[in-house]
Amino acid sequence: MGDVVSSQLDENRRGMITARTSDVMKEFSDVYEQQYAVALFNSVRFEIEGGGGPQSQLLHRKDPLAGRSIFSGSLFQYLEENRKWRNRFVSVPNSYTISLYENKTAHDRGLHPKVTINCAGYKALTSMEEYMELMDGSLPGVKAKVSSSPFIKCATQFPLILWHPYARHHYFCVMTEKEQKKWHAVLQDCVRHNNNNGLPEDCTVETPAFTDSVRLYRQAKGHYGTWDLMCGAPPQILANLVMEVLHPELRNVIGPRLKGKMQQRQRNWMLISDAVYKQVLSQTTGQYDALAEACEAHRGQLDARLRTDMDQIITSKEHISSKIRALVLPKAEQLLRASVQPYISSILEALMEPTSRGFSEIRDVFFEELVEISKNSLNGGSKDKLGEQLERLSMLAFHPVKMQSCYEKMEQLNLEGLQQRFEVSSPSVFISRAQILMREQMDNAVYTFEQLLRQSIEAQGEDDLCKTIQRCQDRVLKKYDYDSSTVRKKFFREALLQIIIPYMLQQLAPSCTPELPRFKELIFEDLSRFLLVENMYEEVVLQSVTKDIMMAVKEAAVQRRHNLYRDSIVLTNSDPNLPLLGETPPVDWAAKFGANEPDGSVGTEVEGRGSGRRRKQVVSMIQLDGLPFPYESCMEVPGVELIPEEDSEVCECKEDDDEEETDDLGPSEEPKSPDSVNEIRDLINPVVEVTVPASQENQSEVTNGTEPTIGIINTEDGAEEEVSHVTTIVEEVPSKSPRDKMSPQSILQELVGGKKQEAENEHQDEAAIQKAIEEMEMAVQEDDSDRIAEASAAESDSELPPLVKDSSSQYDSGFQSPANEGLNEGEPQPITNGLNGEDKIIDPVEVEGILA
Repeated sequence: MGDVVSSQLDENRRGMITARTSDVMKEFSDVYEQQYAVALFNSVRFEIEGGGGPQSQLLHRKDPLAGRSIFSGSLFQYLEENRKWRNRFVSVPNSYTISLYENKTAHDRGLHPKVTINCAGYKALTSMEEYMELMDGSLPGVKAKVSSSPFIKCATQFPLILWHPYARHHYFCVMTEKEQKKWHAVLQDCVRHNNNNGLPEDCTVETPAFTDSVRLYRQAKGHYGTWDLMCGAPPQILANLVMEVLHPELRNVIGPRLKGKMQQRQRNWMLISDAVYKQVLSQTTGQYDALAEACEAHRGQLDARLRTDMDQIITSKEHISSKIRALVLPKAEQLLRASVQPYISSILEALMEPTSRGFSEIRDVFFEELVEISKNSLNGGSKDKLGEQLERLSMLAFHPVKMQSCYEKMEQLNLEGLQQRFEVSSPSVFISRAQILMREQMDNAVYTFEQLLRQSIEAQGEDDLCKTIQRCQDRVLKKYDYDSSTVRKKFFREALLQIIIPYMLQQLAPSCTPELPRFKELIFEDLSRFLLVENMYEEVVLQSVTKDIMMAVKEAAVQRRHNLYRDSIVLTNSDPNLPLLGETPPVDWAAKFGANEPDGSVGTEVEGRGSGRRRKQVVSMIQLDGLPFPYESCMEVPGVELIPEEDSEVCECKEDDDEEETDDLGPSEEPKSPDSVNEIRDLINPVVEVTVPASQENQSEVTNGTEPTIGIINTEDGAEEEVSHVTTIVEEVPSKSPRDKMSPQSILQELVGGKKQEAENEHQDEAAIQKAIEEMEMAVQEDDSDRIAEASAAESDSELPPLVKDSSSQYDSGFQSPANEGLNEGEPQPITNGLNGEDKIIDPVEVEGILA
């Protein structure tokens, strides 16, 4: 393999590659220096004049992945050196780079990884058919037959492949389809993050200068429209820019010289391409760093000049723009009416459908997680458990498997037809951008909920935590609905501009571009660094179509087909105290609720911290049954399952206490949350219901109710159960003869036979038992069964409100705010007897809001 690379890439050819890279970087540097000054002018002008879009309602977390590790596990990797498959331990830190170690011990000892993969520009594949289809286009004139086998033989039928058009490919495999889906979600998350993380949006000068420079450079070469390889850090994008020209030339020269079978030729070409890409990337990295440093060194001087002559620069720009507008606008409007306006609504509809479904899925996933937390808090969960759940919730946006259902909605975007007309290379640019926005909105919603919940707990305490969670949930969902609408509308406008503007520039270029040089004469020499005719020309074209795009988005919002807010609905300063919460540090729920960190929930040490703190892991795989012991692909590695990955499946690696709860439900039942007050009561305390006849005059004393008592009863299987409360239920029963009735003494003997074991509560127990004896003896003396039936029915109807009876039917509605109409007709009746037997008064409306 090394001989193939060295023989095809000799010293002369490597020199040619270096020279071609330098030529591209020289041309790019000239464009970048010009665009840097323009971007600085736009940034300073925006700072002085102000402006901006609608105010966000949700809070933004500054560093959500601080001290976190995304994932770790084990899988099989294919080694090119010896063509063998080896088990490797994989760690994905918060940088989303994939690090492969010899084993878990090497990772824990802090050794250097054997391989580190930056996934920018890669595609994550799950079948050899997809991979071979991409490989068939790697060499001209070399096509694989349908029956041909690839040049690698996968160890299992569940492969995972990282493919790159220029760099080295990476091959993995796992044992089960379930693992494959989860690993694929993790790999896609790494690709998505690295593709979009190289150009931070908060850099208001460097990022627009770089993106405009790349676009203008490619337009000068005749390449208009979106570019799939505009991904990664600037040196990686520049390497892709060089390879876009260099790669086809080398392929035409080297491809015919490769010998061997088809699969071997493809494999050798991949190794040669990787060697060229590494050489180009090394060169672009050094030259871009030098370029960025040179521009930064002159920034202070340019900034001072801008602030001094800002008024003069703006006046001059407006004058020249008006001249360009007179030339370009008539031609642009004619093109717009004939070739663009008829298609704007079609493009917008194609974008809106999958995007709105994806953001709606974000809302549903967030809502379901809060419902689960509310249920567990309502069912008497411990504070430790609550702390663990809230800790899991805090990293929901970065859980690849949980978020996969949201991302998949956006992957259904189809621009077929429109894509060919407007020469859009592929919809992947828009898909990736929308998915990043989804993740940001999910994290903003989670972070806002955490801050509101902490504020509510500090102000009101931890009493009635379920109701507090619901109030915070409702506030956050309203803010999410507004913010998601604002973000989507902005995304639609940007996507339409990315599709339409390059098409219009390409169509107008033959008639307008030759006329532009004469406008340079109108620019003063000392202002020429900040005013470029090419930029002003593009701004005129953009302004010509902006009005139509804004109107199309506004009409879509008015229709409300996709839950978009109208522009007239403004929620600015709707919650003025909320931004103050964003200044507070993140909440450590595990420490706040005293939750001990579970075993194995730590990973590698945080770099740069000498305190010995460990990274908490966002997600890890579960242990699957039936796998050979040495294979650890799904083992619970450093982190526990901080977020349950699948609600519909029962996790195979349950804790012991979860297994005990499942056994109690019987072999055919799965654990379920209680749907009514009675079921909740049964879960909390053992309850014995006793139905006895009562006289009319004693009706007020013998009613539905629970009285505290202490005792032991013997069950049918001989086990002893402790009784903490006696629940009496009044209901209609047929009359029986006295000899068929059980005596009060026998009932009490069965209920409280073990009362002597509680010596410390002896006096209280005797008083409670004596009271029960008196009530039952008075009930036995009444023989009139008709009066008993009437009184029992009347008392039952007056005591039990319809809400308790129908509470199970409202289970599917989730934890909604108490706004459902028709559920509580008439005057609400208070319900006594709390969940733990205390005399707590609960309003039916409150019960509805909590248990619906």
